[in-house]
Amino acid sequence: MHPNQSDNPLIPRILIQWVKIFSGVTEAEQRLQPDKPQLVIVNSKRMCVVRHGDKFYAVQDSCSHSGESLSKGSINYMGEVICPLHNHCFNLQTGREMSSRSADLMTYPIKIDESGFFIGV
Repeated sequence: MHPNQSDNPLIPRILIQWVKIFSGVTEAEQRLQPDKPQLVIVNSKRMCVVRHGDKFYAVQDSCSHSGESLSKGSINYMGEVICPLHNHCFNLQTGREMSSRSADLMTYPIKIDESGFFIGV
């Protein structure tokens, strides 16, 4: 089995393409300010990438309620990205809209190893 495929029979086997966006964690920490959403475009997909605490997250950049760019929003103390238009809050880890007022966001996995910092698409 390919290492990027799930071995859980309940999860569809989906091949993830890992796209390198930084040379490593040091560059990511230099380029991504803490709790400041950053727009990253990978394979024509707009993503909101965030450094929160000691972790990195990537979610779709478009708010599922209004379509507004979440990379223009802010991050609260609970690790949620806040849409700048109507203040909908989305969990960075799960993509879940915290008040169930709109659809959840797509999340993208991040992998960091000795060869670089990658986002899975």
